[in-house]
Amino acid sequence: MALVRNTTKQKLADGGLVLGFLVHHLRTVAVPLLAAASDHDFLFIDTEHGAFSIQEATQLCLAALPTGITPMVRVCAGALDEATRLLDNGALGIVVPHVDTAKQARQIAEAFHYPPAGTRSWGGPPPAYLYQAPADVGEAQAAINDEVLTVVMIETAEAVKNAADIAAVAGIDVLLIGSFDLTTDLGVPGRMDHPKLIAAYEDVARACRKHGKVLGMGGINGQEDATRYIGMGARFVTNASDHAYLLEGARARTGFLRGCAVAKSAKGKRKQPATSG
Repeated sequence: MALVRNTTKQKLADGGLVLGFLVHHLRTVAVPLLAAASDHDFLFIDTEHGAFSIQEATQLCLAALPTGITPMVRVCAGALDEATRLLDNGALGIVVPHVDTAKQARQIAEAFHYPPAGTRSWGGPPPAYLYQAPADVGEAQAAINDEVLTVVMIETAEAVKNAADIAAVAGIDVLLIGSFDLTTDLGVPGRMDHPKLIAAYEDVARACRKHGKVLGMGGINGQEDATRYIGMGARFVTNASDHAYLLEGARARTGFLRGCAVAKSAKGKRKQPATSG
């Protein structure tokens, strides 16, 4: 039987840029279709800051598998048990926030990979094989290991300092900079153009190049800032969230329609004939 491939991981391996659709509020199985229609590569299902249950997150993951949109879930820091349950139920990648040391990174990599690469437990026929029992479990485990995308978030000065050691850990694919939390830790909250953040991106980018890992960019919304950090080599990029997309599109549309009414009113006033006294 065919294995569901992680198209995001493949695209990264080919040197491409991948874009994530952040999901905080939407629960509909239409989400991966919307992500595909808007030229995204992966879902970034947020169980750290969103209000998802494991059940809701796995339903989105399962809905994404046939679409070619990679289902990825951000768990809470240290919630490796939840992460492995998500991997057993449709996720093809996990994002772990607040990773400060290589020791933490090794624990994460081991938890998300089957032996001999790690310690992940086999839970029966997986969704990556459409729940069909593989003929050879060992071969299936190795194949699934290759598809799992493991992302650790760099969000403190300590993490930046340890970036080279974290990047050296086998089984870690992406070092994703959580720009908002990192600027807060650096004492410049929300300053995405601050020299301290720029220097941090440079340090993490250098570590990624040295160890063949991917630099990720999160929390960057301004065009100038995004251009800067993508220019530094960021290729795993979280785009806007579902509520941000809704507000942006809704505001643009209501602004246009209200503008039409204002224009019509102004035109009508210009056409009113002058009254004679």
